[in-house]
Amino acid sequence: MRTKSLTTGLMAAFFAATGAVSALAQDAGELLGAPHPKGVDFQEPATELARDLQWLDGMLNWVIGAIVLFVVLLIAVVIVRFNRRTNPTPSTFTHNTPIEVAWTIVPILVLVVIGAYSLPVLFKQQEIPEGDIYIKVTGYQWYWGYEYVDEGFGFDSYMIGQPATGGNYTRTPEIEQALVDAGYTADQFLLATDTQVVVPIGKTIVMGVTGADVIHSWTIPAFGVKQDAVPGRVAELWFKAEKTGTFFGQCSELCGKDHAYMPITVKVVSEADYAIWLASAKEEYAALDTGPQTIKLASAD
Repeated sequence: MRTKSLTTGLMAAFFAATGAVSALAQDAGELLGAPHPKGVDFQEPATELARDLQWLDGMLNWVIGAIVLFVVLLIAVVIVRFNRRTNPTPSTFTHNTPIEVAWTIVPILVLVVIGAYSLPVLFKQQEIPEGDIYIKVTGYQWYWGYEYVDEGFGFDSYMIGQPATGGNYTRTPEIEQALVDAGYTADQFLLATDTQVVVPIGKTIVMGVTGADVIHSWTIPAFGVKQDAVPGRVAELWFKAEKTGTFFGQCSELCGKDHAYMPITVKVVSEADYAIWLASAKEEYAALDTGPQTIKLASAD
């Protein structure tokens, strides 16, 4: 990222103050990727990666269920046929070669089948394609920094309601109003951020993820992506969003006392809307990067 003096608070103010950019970011489409009260299933997948992961999870559940059922039936047979009443004189043999071969080979075959389906899904995640857009993500205690590397600008993203946005981690009427003003609902407290990652639909997004202090983890469940942000190392993830809308994630690695207060917001928009947002963002960033306000903030920092 660029120096903290250029990003901490500065870009948050710029995005909040830029009406067109803010409206575009918040009007990206319906809310698709968010946790729901009493929810027990996955979020609706918005990428091929997420669909693959959810299909693999379902397939593995069938395999697990079949194994559990088989073991339960075996136990039931043992209880019924080989209890003391029905089988007062137990057998004294110690080996049964066919059974021993079967319980060695069958689990191996099960693992081979699982591997045949799971490894391609894993490789698809880890083999990073050529990206249309590259974004560097840096985890801080306790917020996220983003840099659109090819475009030459970056910004920080804070949870609405933490001290950097005028809150104290509690849901107050003032914070609820701030959420509404930013285009969210009051119930999205702890999920909504003051700035958002904005990406176009149908484009391959590659993210280089790192940490500035401790290990964090950048994740968007609806995209099927999760990558630890390790200081001193840049790891990559990728996704291609198939739906426009708002998608939430949260830091998924215990990173300190405010770990629960560094959410992630991604807006997926059309290519035309992304072009408008990008032009406005670059223009405003250029003005802040060279103007007296930047110099003042840099010296104050």
